[in-house]
Amino acid sequence: MSTKKNAAYNVAYRVFSILLPLVTAPYLDKTVGTAGVGLYSNEWAMSELFCLVGMLGLADYGVRSIANVRDDREQLDRTFSGIWQMQLLVASITLLFWLGYVFLFAGEGKTIALHLTMMSISCLCSFDWCLMGLDQFKSIALRNTFVKLAAAACVFIFIKNVDDLWIYGFAWSLATLLGNLSCAATLKGKVSYHRVSMKETLKHLRPCAVLFISVAAVSIYRKMDKVMVKNIAGKYENGLYESAEKIIYCLSGFISAIGTVMMPKITNLLKKGETEKIAKHIDKSMNLIICMVSAMAFGLAAVADRFAPLFFPKSGACYVLMIPLGFTLIMIGFANVIRTQVVLPQKRDHIFVKSVCTGAVVNLIVNACLIPSMKAMGAVIGTLAAEMTVPVAQYIILRKELPYKRFIGYVGVYAVIGGIMLAGVRAVGSLLPVNNWLNLGIMTVTGIAVYGALCLAWWKVSKTDFRVLNT
Repeated sequence: MSTKKNAAYNVAYRVFSILLPLVTAPYLDKTVGTAGVGLYSNEWAMSELFCLVGMLGLADYGVRSIANVRDDREQLDRTFSGIWQMQLLVASITLLFWLGYVFLFAGEGKTIALHLTMMSISCLCSFDWCLMGLDQFKSIALRNTFVKLAAAACVFIFIKNVDDLWIYGFAWSLATLLGNLSCAATLKGKVSYHRVSMKETLKHLRPCAVLFISVAAVSIYRKMDKVMVKNIAGKYENGLYESAEKIIYCLSGFISAIGTVMMPKITNLLKKGETEKIAKHIDKSMNLIICMVSAMAFGLAAVADRFAPLFFPKSGACYVLMIPLGFTLIMIGFANVIRTQVVLPQKRDHIFVKSVCTGAVVNLIVNACLIPSMKAMGAVIGTLAAEMTVPVAQYIILRKELPYKRFIGYVGVYAVIGGIMLAGVRAVGSLLPVNNWLNLGIMTVTGIAVYGALCLAWWKVSKTDFRVLNT
């Protein structure tokens, strides 16, 4: 399947997966309140941490390994079998620890945590890494979409008050498990399992564990911040932060979806020795990603004070957190291109580890210093500092190998275009004092038109052609 189609399926599914909880968010805000959202958010964050351990670094290592051997069926089967046996071992141990957390430490969130157990069980049969390595993004998108729609329907049908929060956890964790099981059926005929020796299984453990260090570090400043806000500043502040971060997480889905498609493609091209084509892909990818994230960051800054009160009736004040968090998208996008198209395909995992671990340390220090006095805004500043640290660390290591001057130039160009769009949208907003969905829509369309027109003009002047990405 072409890169264009893979990217379309993966972007659509990733964004759908993130948008669906956003669709349920306003309903939950009304039925369970900000404190209820904060309580659920804490248990969900803990569940995701255990799932990260259960999957180790397979999201990157598994995709890269399969992409490297996908043209050799015998080697493909052997690699798949070894990785899955390792996955079963690690995920089973993690499941036992999760049950220990549920019954010994979950406290008031015990009921919710218990019904999230299927998230850990789903780690035993998660084969997304194999399907992605084989460029089978369509299967993941279509099958998982159906089961998650069913889960969303359950939320609206069954959740009426804060006592029903366990249903929310049960619905989403069951949907995750069913989605993984349905995707497993897609592997039939594409790859076969053959039992391999323990030595063959454990050889995947070390490189996976190395990448897990990075995964764990990322989770610290993507998930532990919510745990810290809840424990230090309270459930209400955590609810505000959760609401703001949901929007940013949704938008970042575009970035990770494209990066996920490009990593196996670049890995396969690298094995074939097509270095010139790889350089063109990296350049055009950086140009396109920075264009996208700048539009998101400046666009969100332009409408956040209108959007948040409409989307989160009880947590509208979260727009104050949403605006600065939006600009982390530029840093995330920049770092993602370097990670998925340079560092990981070349198996230079140590660069990934160093950059994200440095970011995690910065995040923890800033959070510990600022959350007690600034509450949720302290976590926002910690996230900004962490996300800035990652691309800076990458630059220090790779500055002599990559055309960073050109990459930074892309950031400057689209920042100017984004600034003009922001000013235009705010000007239109000043003529529409009543805050409703219609006026927000007018402001959004204005922003899209201004940004799109300026980008088209820039691409024509600079003779930019993105068609190389589909080759």
